[in-house]
Amino acid sequence: MSAKPFHIPKQQVMQAYRLVKANAGAAGVDQQSLADFEEDLKNNLYRLWNRLSSGSYFPPAVKGVLIPKKTASEFRLLGVPTVADRIAQMVVKLQIEPDIEPHFLDDSYGYRPNKSALDAIGVTRERCWNYDWVLEFDIKGLFDNIPHDLLLKAVYKHVQCPWALLYLERWLNAPTLMPNGEVVARDRGCPQGGVVSPILSNLFLHYVFDTWMVRNHPQTPWCRYADDGLTHCQSYESAKDMLRVLTQRFEECGLELHPAKTQIVYCKDANRKGQYPVRYFDFLGYTFRPRSTRNRNGQLFLSFSPALSRSALKSMASNLRKSQLRNWTHCTIDDIGKRFNPVLRGWINYYGRYRPSALHALFRLFNRALVSWVMAKYRRFRNKKTRAGQYLARIAEARPELFVHWHMGKRDAFV
Repeated sequence: MSAKPFHIPKQQVMQAYRLVKANAGAAGVDQQSLADFEEDLKNNLYRLWNRLSSGSYFPPAVKGVLIPKKTASEFRLLGVPTVADRIAQMVVKLQIEPDIEPHFLDDSYGYRPNKSALDAIGVTRERCWNYDWVLEFDIKGLFDNIPHDLLLKAVYKHVQCPWALLYLERWLNAPTLMPNGEVVARDRGCPQGGVVSPILSNLFLHYVFDTWMVRNHPQTPWCRYADDGLTHCQSYESAKDMLRVLTQRFEECGLELHPAKTQIVYCKDANRKGQYPVRYFDFLGYTFRPRSTRNRNGQLFLSFSPALSRSALKSMASNLRKSQLRNWTHCTIDDIGKRFNPVLRGWINYYGRYRPSALHALFRLFNRALVSWVMAKYRRFRNKKTRAGQYLARIAEARPELFVHWHMGKRDAFV
């Protein structure tokens, strides 16, 4: 007979720790980093397992951090749990995900195993060819506004594990320590930044939107990635009607469509020549709009298709500037390659899937940053941009494997 009221395998706690460690993350309200937690790892994990198994674990407040959005005047409140709490949440996620995940529909892509944003981009690309209109919608403050009563109704339908239910309710009620030091009680929503929050928000929207669409609008294709979604319509009137009913549906469930990020878009191309004011939309870092494209015979035609968005390019350029590459004068060019190639490769793998030529602007920025590094590192190239660019061009020709985009042949624009 077990001495603990709940049977939670120690191996599950260890697995949760490894997953949390792989995701890294900042310290919570206790200021304990992952490295600090690992200084007494065995005892810390044992204490956590013991409290979880005995039912005596109560999550601490989450640390509220304001993250700026794309528009300078807007911020997103991120809730950062402590390291121990992230591990505890991962223990519960490992327990409930096998019960919940199989119920999700194919057109729900966010935060799911074996699903990716690129999958959502691909299916959207094909549907835009077949449907004239897109209703793009964004849910305003999803993580902060999910009604607890409706969410728990869905949770209790799918989760039978008593200790998982106990801790899910406790996490939903955990307060937030705001940046100004105020502790705010939570009566709705789940902190964006929590380990279990993505699967809980997906479960909520599974009933609010996904199954509701299948039941009430079976002829309307849709795609959803977390709080961003699309529906495809054949006429402007049907798109307007869809906007009306969706607005009503979300309001009934305690949510609101973001007025600035919800719009009806005309998918203009060579066969759809109507003149409408909105002919593009951004989705998951890609901009869908009319573009000149070559067919298999090499002939140009107008296609409604995705490519790297301006905001995504701006974000990558900002990350490059923040790295202050020109000041890495203590490094060799091989060191820089080792540091930046994984980042460049990640950008290429994601944003280069569709219309990879749109990445050329990023490669030019990176090559020019390398020119600035050469001028800062070597005195003979100080204030001599052309000569520094020629020097890099010779290296790129001799050693294209140094940078992943050089290996792809993008070795121009050094000057």
